[in-house]
Amino acid sequence: MTHFVARPEHGFAWVTGASSGIGEAVALKLASEGFTVVLTARNHQKLVEIANAFRGPGKLIVLDGDVTKPDDMEGVISAIEYEHGTLALVVLCAGTYVPVHGEDLKRRDFEETFAVNFGGVVNCVVPAVAHMKRQGRGQIAIVASATAYGGLPTSAAYGASKAALNNMAESLKFDLDKLGIRIQIVNPGFVQTPLTDKNTFSMISVISSEKAAEEIVDGLKSTRFEITFPRRFTYVVKALKFLPYSAYFWLIGAVTGWTKKPLRPPEQ
Repeated sequence: MTHFVARPEHGFAWVTGASSGIGEAVALKLASEGFTVVLTARNHQKLVEIANAFRGPGKLIVLDGDVTKPDDMEGVISAIEYEHGTLALVVLCAGTYVPVHGEDLKRRDFEETFAVNFGGVVNCVVPAVAHMKRQGRGQIAIVASATAYGGLPTSAAYGASKAALNNMAESLKFDLDKLGIRIQIVNPGFVQTPLTDKNTFSMISVISSEKAAEEIVDGLKSTRFEITFPRRFTYVVKALKFLPYSAYFWLIGAVTGWTKKPLRPPEQ
């Protein structure tokens, strides 16, 4: 089967979560390689600043919106279709991380996380696939996380939402392949972003957003379904799931230092 690899001459690229972190870095990297990139996030002013500051062979277009609102994402696709042209590549980076502590569970932490991380992706994938079906080709990359491989401290909501994205992408691949639409899942390790700044445990093999963007854009040019990095870390994390659970929980607790952390007092 032929794997479609989007290039600037094929049409526009669309990046969500483009106002900071991995999304911003991916958008700038794609634009530097000649793509016209549509930037989407809630922070209109920040997107405008990013677009105005860019100097390169490509171009940045601001179409802001909230991924949790289906009408916003339908509007972005409509604007691309009627005002700009063909959408060739989608990179869905928008996400949130809410630390979850078992001693102080809150339903809203799970609801907020899934609304952005999973629901937000669905709100983008549905109109993007409809557009790409009409074109007969396209490429979609969903940024998840290596936390999808197994449970980590404070990641009960975040990791579960990213595991859901992995399963969704795997399931959609069977049908999207027949439509000429290539779907990929991106599972990074720890990347220095405003989200990972919230982590209260020791992070290993942390890389910059710029390095993550390089890895993602290189992966988009490949025929791999999964883009994961840094592989010396993420492959080890994936392999840990083959351990007995007793060994897995002991090792994760020791490596993150979580075993020695005291319980937190409940928030009032």
